[in-house]
Amino acid sequence: MDLNLIIYALNLAAIYSLMAIGISLLWSSVGMINMAHGATFVVSGYSTFIASGWLVPILKASLAGTAFYTPVLVFSLTSVALLSGAIFGAIIYLIAFLPLHDKPNFAIRSLIATLAINIATVQFLLWSFGPRQKALPKLFGFGRIDFLDFSIRYDQAATIIGTLLLVGFMLLWFKNSRIGLEIRAMMQNPEGAALSGISIRRRALPVMMLTGSLAGMAAILLSQTSFFSPTAGALPLIKGLTIALLGGLGSVAGAMLGALIIGILEVITGEISFLGQRYVLLIQFVFIVIVLIIRPRGLGGLLDETRK
Repeated sequence: MDLNLIIYALNLAAIYSLMAIGISLLWSSVGMINMAHGATFVVSGYSTFIASGWLVPILKASLAGTAFYTPVLVFSLTSVALLSGAIFGAIIYLIAFLPLHDKPNFAIRSLIATLAINIATVQFLLWSFGPRQKALPKLFGFGRIDFLDFSIRYDQAATIIGTLLLVGFMLLWFKNSRIGLEIRAMMQNPEGAALSGISIRRRALPVMMLTGSLAGMAAILLSQTSFFSPTAGALPLIKGLTIALLGGLGSVAGAMLGALIIGILEVITGEISFLGQRYVLLIQFVFIVIVLIIRPRGLGGLLDETRK
């Protein structure tokens, strides 16, 4: 495979893995499939779009032509995306988790509730902004880094490195903080965690805010290469769900490996002349079904052990 296609595949894998990790963590810790994860993605994108409307002119007036302009712009808009994703995650917690978590058939009830939130959010955004696509500023510029036989755009490098750093910080937080350790206990054995005094009711909030932030990060990274609209969260949600299943629910490493495989598969399918982009989803779904038939636990080996 051409080296530039590998870079493109890594870029896709980084974005898909953020969505898949969020879905996987939420299911393995609180037993909830968040169908509003795509809505979180879009809300973060529009929040960043609104913020850029007043923030970019201010920064251009004060920092244009200096070395501080790009870092401050990247930090500011990335912070908006992460914060808006976390806030929307907290809203989902208040609407779809708190009233339902102690009711029978919580998994089904919460799935329906989050699906309703997703539909309502998309309709609200359509009413507020219309169906026309929007674009965010190019945060990382338009240049390329040429090295040996391949060339990588600034936004691709930032996406890959930014995803690795964010996931790395998240894993360190899980390992070294009290809340992170309690969430890991919930993921490994929810009943045992509850018997040890860990409140799923309280700890679900930071989980949902964390997964919302991951969706927000995915939104701002994907917006560097494509436009977004009120319905733009549908495809990232589908990719996140399928990759989470492929990787094994609850496995961060499995989600990242699954995202890498799906990213490479998407690039290969798009390059085959008699297939192209029209058959990308079909090929991916067939591949995932075959893998799950052979290995029902998923690549990470946790699918049939989680949420017993």
